[in-house]
Amino acid sequence: MRHLAGLSTANKIRRRRKRRRRRRRRRTAEGTTAGFVSSIGCRFDPAMPPPFVYSKKDFVSDVCWSRGSRLIPAKFDTAVQAGWIERMDKGLFRYHLGDLQTRVLPGAHGFVAQLNIQRGTERRKPQEILSIQQEFNAKQFNFNKINPEEIIFEMIKDTGEVNERGQQHPPFKMVVLVNVSPLEFGHCLFVPDPSLCFPQILTPFTIQSGIESVLLSSNPGFRVGFNSLGAFASVNHLHLHGYYLDHKLKIESIPVKALVPEQGLYHMSDFPGGFLFYTESEQVEKVARAICRVTDFFVEGNIAHNLFMTRGCPPCESIPGEKDRCLRKGVRVAVWPRISCFGAKEESALNVALCELAGHLPFKNKKDYELTTERDVIDIIQRYLLPDEEFDTLEQQLTHLLKDS
Repeated sequence: MRHLAGLSTANKIRRRRKRRRRRRRRRTAEGTTAGFVSSIGCRFDPAMPPPFVYSKKDFVSDVCWSRGSRLIPAKFDTAVQAGWIERMDKGLFRYHLGDLQTRVLPGAHGFVAQLNIQRGTERRKPQEILSIQQEFNAKQFNFNKINPEEIIFEMIKDTGEVNERGQQHPPFKMVVLVNVSPLEFGHCLFVPDPSLCFPQILTPFTIQSGIESVLLSSNPGFRVGFNSLGAFASVNHLHLHGYYLDHKLKIESIPVKALVPEQGLYHMSDFPGGFLFYTESEQVEKVARAICRVTDFFVEGNIAHNLFMTRGCPPCESIPGEKDRCLRKGVRVAVWPRISCFGAKEESALNVALCELAGHLPFKNKKDYELTTERDVIDIIQRYLLPDEEFDTLEQQLTHLLKDS
């Protein structure tokens, strides 16, 4: 069956990644005496910012949207926001991001529109993407070539695990750096050890780190997302986006239908449709593995996809009551398979990527920002969604895939 073939190939991809990672670690260990050295010879400043070390004890469970009450930032929020503001003040960004014009479009979906002209004009030109499985190219821009001052910190999880000799396992690094072309306040990038040069294909560690970043924040407006190649990823070097949006999104509380609830998988029927995973702090690793099996299946089938991680209500099949609608104890991870878009193509009004599918609409020009209606947005997004029949087939395959695991 197709889903079994996809799983087999995905396992091969993962084994190749592990072998490549071991080789690169050996090369780095042999060729480095200090500092952060990439496998293509780019040296980062050894005077790195202090790492952000965290454990499960730092996860924030009681998060909710509440009017008028002062939000107490978690340790994670303080570190991200202070580092981001400091680098903005140093002039490391391509433009200064002030308060963005924002309006909620009239209509049932509550789309949040923002005007960000400079991101449309000043950001680096996206790379030309020709395949969802395109290999990393060291000659193109990648995160080994950035200014080291853009790095806010390295995230390191203290698991407390030790080997047979009583030594702690070496942590796998997640580098957090500013996005120099920000779409919102605190816009940063999460890059798994840049020196390993992963292409833009998700790994279990990357997904788990993204979910844990949301759990580390006490702000319900902190979001994390991913664009695959062919889904408006602009750089083929594995990374997640993280940013703050101080507006509720419908995706945080929409009803869903259970598909494989023991693996955290649900179906979202509300536009634009898609799949939803949900986890609280206890099941993060298990759910991250399940999500990665789904995205590996997409990669094997050359299906472009976007992910969006946000605080959200526990999954239910009816609209939750007012009190439950405000609670954000866990993390919702929306996964959208979609029609691929190759080349360096850009839409004039909206690029349909992780933000737009979640209901956050960054506009690049004032006319579109002021005149676009909910109906216009639906028509634009619809062009990138899979046909219903293809989506239904995919849902059946993914249900079998996760039930068999």
